[in-house]
Amino acid sequence: MSHEDQNSGEARIDADIEADIRVRLEQARDRITAAAARAGRESDDVTLVAISKTQPAARIDAALAAGQRVFGENRVQEAETHWALRRPDVGDLELHLVGPLQTNKVRDAVALFDVIQTLDRQKLAEHLAREFDRTGTSRRCFIQVNTGEEPQKAGILPADADVFIAACRGLDLPVEGLMCIPPAEEPAPPHFALLGEIAARNGLANLSMGMSADYEAATELGATHVRVGTGVFGPRVPRT
Repeated sequence: MSHEDQNSGEARIDADIEADIRVRLEQARDRITAAAARAGRESDDVTLVAISKTQPAARIDAALAAGQRVFGENRVQEAETHWALRRPDVGDLELHLVGPLQTNKVRDAVALFDVIQTLDRQKLAEHLAREFDRTGTSRRCFIQVNTGEEPQKAGILPADADVFIAACRGLDLPVEGLMCIPPAEEPAPPHFALLGEIAARNGLANLSMGMSADYEAATELGATHVRVGTGVFGPRVPRT
């Protein structure tokens, strides 16, 4: 095969990937619109966060080419490999950290992300507050609530949420909402409803809940942010 043929093949593959991602994004947005309508909501009230963890460069670039601008990542280091070079070229990019944040990664996370969705303990809240003060900047924050009270999962227990929200406000953290990941073996809607109840009594407007399997139900129950990975990118690429 000539060099020109190879380049043509690569271009065709990239075009196929872009077409696939574009269709997936359109389908996800259509499903959000329909779910919002069923709940008497506007689809513009729901932000689609495309979860780009483990995704190869070609699929991330295809999502950008299709107009997606809000992305979520689980790990600070992986997010840097995905976005450090892309970010200067995408002025309206919005990055959400949706995985656990270690305190020794706070400085890097604040430098890269626009939104921290996994604020889940007092020590992390204090580190974030100090970093915001040091840099003179801040990042929007969501508090992660462990609605299923699963011992292996991060997040504030529901019974402790009100006190923790107040503590974060006492540190002047810009807490704007709550986030949850329901137990995989349980129906998600009761967990979404619980998160909404906690948010409402604490005057928080935003709810990050719902993933590829249940973001329509989350939308119907008030989600303002849904985190969709395989629904946008297709099957996850295994780590090597």
